[in-house]
Amino acid sequence: MGPVRRKQIVRATVRCLARAGYTGLTMKKVAREAGVSQGILHYYFADKRAILVATLESVTRDLDRRVAGAQSRTGRDPAARLRALVRECLEVAVRRPEFWVVFVEFWGEMMHDRRLRQVNAEVYDRTRRLVGRLIADGVRAGRFRAVDPQRAAAVVLGLVDGVALQLTFDPRAFGVAEAARFCDEALARYLEKETP
Repeated sequence: MGPVRRKQIVRATVRCLARAGYTGLTMKKVAREAGVSQGILHYYFADKRAILVATLESVTRDLDRRVAGAQSRTGRDPAARLRALVRECLEVAVRRPEFWVVFVEFWGEMMHDRRLRQVNAEVYDRTRRLVGRLIADGVRAGRFRAVDPQRAAAVVLGLVDGVALQLTFDPRAFGVAEAARFCDEALARYLEKETP
């Protein structure tokens, strides 16, 4: 029952964060939303920070699974896999905006908490390595120009974060298809080799 209960609490935390933000998040509200007693909640999580860290890790793992699934459907072409990664992140911004709300709430709190900054650094490091491998594969395959894969990965993540946040908080500005198209165009200009 432990992992199931923990997931139940994390899902409840996502809903609470989406509704009231971190400042409005209390252990009592999470317990009520999860349908558990505060004693059970405290059995799994010592405090709000522990819940926030577990929630971010859960949301990140879920996003990682979604991205891996999208990439597995595209074959081996690094450019197609990178487009699938970008597209899936943008799709999540529309289908599951609460995911991005969790990130924003986390970012707001991490400025004042070294442990949260460490978790954030680990998430970004892992994601930069994933994107960097795709870019390195693309460079080796002749699909991308010679770039530093890790630096290029940081640029890709900056683009994805920025556009996904806009989709989350201003969904009428443009849709996923349009966002994916202009991200693809930007990445093509940045990464693809110039033709003579």
